[in-house]
Amino acid sequence: MREIASTWMRGGTSKCWVFERERLEVPGRSVDDVLLRLYGSPDPRQVDGVGGATSTTSKAVILAPSRRPDVDVDYTFAQVAVDEQRVDWGSNCGNCSSVVGLYAVRRGWVAPHGASTSVRVHNTNTGQLIVLQVPTPGGILDEDGSTRIPGVFFPGTAVRMWFVDPAGRTTGALLPTGRALDVLDGTSGPVPVTMIDAGAPVLVLAPGSVGLDGRESPAEIDARPDVLAELEALRRQAAVRMGLAGSAAGAERAVPKVALVAAPRPGEDADLVVRMLSMGRTHPALAITGSVAVTMAAGADGTVVPRVPGHVLRLLTPAGVVETRTREIDGRPAVGVLRTARRLAEATLALPEAAPVVAAPAVASTAAMQDVRHDHEEVARR
Repeated sequence: MREIASTWMRGGTSKCWVFERERLEVPGRSVDDVLLRLYGSPDPRQVDGVGGATSTTSKAVILAPSRRPDVDVDYTFAQVAVDEQRVDWGSNCGNCSSVVGLYAVRRGWVAPHGASTSVRVHNTNTGQLIVLQVPTPGGILDEDGSTRIPGVFFPGTAVRMWFVDPAGRTTGALLPTGRALDVLDGTSGPVPVTMIDAGAPVLVLAPGSVGLDGRESPAEIDARPDVLAELEALRRQAAVRMGLAGSAAGAERAVPKVALVAAPRPGEDADLVVRMLSMGRTHPALAITGSVAVTMAAGADGTVVPRVPGHVLRLLTPAGVVETRTREIDGRPAVGVLRTARRLAEATLALPEAAPVVAAPAVASTAAMQDVRHDHEEVARR
């Protein structure tokens, strides 16, 4: 039995296990296999592992100090499938990103300075620079925060996240097809959509296009197999159009995400109403990388998203209103959102030595972690 040190953290409306990269290096076993066995996948309950049996609680954050002069931490995100023997490396998780600053300061990778310390993070999945501002009053990390966000009952440490120059990080363009408006083949006819890549690749459409009002609860949407099937078919078409997959059948589960966006009604104190789907299910609040995409779409002409002027955008989600902001950092556009994070536990996870069922090799995982692995090899040489 091998023991692997880790930290369990809540970031925004997600939970994730945080690993330092070298701790997942197990001779004779891929990182995919190690994560699947630790989390207990494939199993809808993940009963023989530490996974939470939902897409928002079966996530991994993999970290290393960066050797880049303008970055503090290299961060790779892994979405561990629950009932499939697969790890998706194709996108980032914005909620889980919020834990990286706290971890880096507490670990001593970044020295606190002033009332707020900025931690510059390189997400290896997308090449995205994320600037995290964490509270360090008196030069001490504040882990007893009192800030509340929609979708989380308890308060936590406030983390202001800025996604710097987020357009095209996965596909190379804000609008991968070159158009703000496209049409996909729906069950009952053509469906107008916007395919956008900012924060994460996202397929955006009006809820009425698939027979929804846009104000349904996650449970109500997930109880509609006809709607879920149509959205999945549209999502897979979008994956091909966006250059994320060679065929609809080859599309990853995690990208693109799907956002259903509607204009608010009188009395709704928000600029837009949003329901988001990830890994085939409706998010209980909002995927933060998806909120970046919706923000960029709301500021562009000709998309399916109603245009919202100004630097503040209020998104009404099933859990409440999430607010995003836009500004410039180092002369580049940035989209910011406030999250909270909390350290839940320090743990030693037991990895059985027994030979696992071999999973198909994950090309994406190799690409996503190449930079982090290079950093550790460089450290070892020195």
